[in-house]
Amino acid sequence: MAAPAASQRSILVFGDSLSAAYGIAQARGWVALLADELKRERMNYIVVNASISGETTSGGASRIGAALEKHRPTVVIIELGGNDGMRGLPILQMKANLSAIIDKSQKAGARVLLVGMKLPPNYGPEYTQAFERSFAELAKHYKTELLPFLLEGMADRRDLFLPDGIHPAESVQPMIMQRMRKALSPLLK
Repeated sequence: MAAPAASQRSILVFGDSLSAAYGIAQARGWVALLADELKRERMNYIVVNASISGETTSGGASRIGAALEKHRPTVVIIELGGNDGMRGLPILQMKANLSAIIDKSQKAGARVLLVGMKLPPNYGPEYTQAFERSFAELAKHYKTELLPFLLEGMADRRDLFLPDGIHPAESVQPMIMQRMRKALSPLLK
């Protein structure tokens, strides 16, 4: 996607498969639905989806500079960390990578919405609690907006997910979009 015109402001969605519409049509994913919603509301924003399925915070940290340069976003939605957690990667490494992404985004003049994630209990309570806490700690440290858990109220409902049990079905994308739209409100001034 091309960089936004000078009169348009952009929202950069920087995430993993949950934002890349894994397993469903791109036009039916929450990011595309958000773009449609903002158009309906006559908001002067374009939405750029720079999400990659399978992306870790390390991959995100390595490509955030180029994405910021190319799209010059007003707002950055950071929806990364789930793949780090699913792979049992060190929490401190994840936090350092997310810190770098947030810091670069803010230094580029963007407001940030950090999206938290929760994990199944596979790695034990110490790891999963530290993982979940890290998003709130980063949001507080960098004074960003925080959506504590993207899949709140749906994570335990298998019928709302694709057969892999990880990726939300097309039917819940509007719900995810509404949750995201509400969390974005303070940043869309």
